[in-house]
Amino acid sequence: MTLQKGEKAPDFTLKDANGRDVSLSDFKGSWVVLYFYPKDNTSGCTKEAIDFSSLLSEFEGLGAKVIGISPDSEKSHEKFIEKHDLKVLLLSDPSKEVLKAYGAWGKKKNYGREYEGVIRSTFLINPQREIVKSWKNVRVRQKRKGKEIRHSDVVLDVLKSQLSKT
Repeated sequence: MTLQKGEKAPDFTLKDANGRDVSLSDFKGSWVVLYFYPKDNTSGCTKEAIDFSSLLSEFEGLGAKVIGISPDSEKSHEKFIEKHDLKVLLLSDPSKEVLKAYGAWGKKKNYGREYEGVIRSTFLINPQREIVKSWKNVRVRQKRKGKEIRHSDVVLDVLKSQLSKT
């Protein structure tokens, strides 16, 4: 079950690439873009992290933090960040507790085979820690009318529209 608009975002504490504890509550009073992805250094996940990193200054300029979470280890995140010069904060959830709390872990199908795995998901969380928008089964980049649309741009546009309402 994915969290819905208006629900409180569950707090969590996970390790970053440097082994430091990071909690959602550390960002109280800020907007948070929380995205869940399957695996460091795979093509879709790399594109997603690079796309969010390329827009990080825009997100931060609007008062938003961008956090990526996967089951990968802190060491894996450290190498991933170095290899691709990533700017986003990556957190490690090897127990998958946070993934499950956000409905980003569950049954998947690939070529007719069913298995448990990360469901690529993104949540936009307001300063009151409420879910404002959620995306499930995210496609990192999509072609529309001959143009490539990046998921990170869509999230940025939704954040801008939310801020224009306040």
